[in-house]
Amino acid sequence: MQFIDTHTHLYLEDFDADRNKVIEKAVARGINRFLLPNIDQSSIDPMLELCKAFPDSCFPMLGLHPTSVKGDWKIQLNLFEKLLQESPSTYIAIGEIGLDFYWDKSFSAQQIEALRIQFDWAKNLHLPVAIHTRDAFPEMLAEIKEAQDGNLKGVLHCFMGSLEEAQKAIDLGFYLGIGGVLTYKKSDLPEVVKQVPPERLILETDAPYLPPVPYRGKRNESAFLFETAVKLAATREMDLDTLADITTKNAIELFNLLQS
Repeated sequence: MQFIDTHTHLYLEDFDADRNKVIEKAVARGINRFLLPNIDQSSIDPMLELCKAFPDSCFPMLGLHPTSVKGDWKIQLNLFEKLLQESPSTYIAIGEIGLDFYWDKSFSAQQIEALRIQFDWAKNLHLPVAIHTRDAFPEMLAEIKEAQDGNLKGVLHCFMGSLEEAQKAIDLGFYLGIGGVLTYKKSDLPEVVKQVPPERLILETDAPYLPPVPYRGKRNESAFLFETAVKLAATREMDLDTLADITTKNAIELFNLLQS
């Protein structure tokens, strides 16, 4: 039984004290590949260093997180574009990109412009996108619709929307990233995942954030993906091995990973 953590920030300083042990613990539970979304310019080097240390299990993305779209966003995107041109095969996706109107709307127009630019990169390079959306789903859906010409693919990371929103995303060719929120008592996500095709679901942790039950209040880790997988299998009344096969296959296809 193998799983892929399709969204984890293992390069952050939260893991500086025990990063190797965290990875070993995850591998022992069947999670043997870790996809690393970038945040901004400052996270590129630690992310790539981790991938260099674990070349067979850690894979980097490149993108500007929407909450990092500030006054220097064009400078950062210019740097990212140069990195992609110099080494296009280094990165498995454009991410983590998106729209976040929860914390600060003062750069909302710039977030949309940055998103469109990065959508173009993804389509030109035939890479998927890892999308972060918070308090901006209608706007995000409109941007995906506008950009979708048959060459845009990706995942709505940390999906927490309604069944209607899930179906709209799937109809546009996207996958849903399912994480620890699925295990929360007040979450409506179980009712949603019951009704969408498992072929459109992938698993993630978003570590160190959003730990599943019973680890709420603690640092999230990739090993905790197992709890989310167990919950998803039970919710869908599926055998855990079958769920592992399906979600792993989905991740391999979306991110063009080699079959292990």
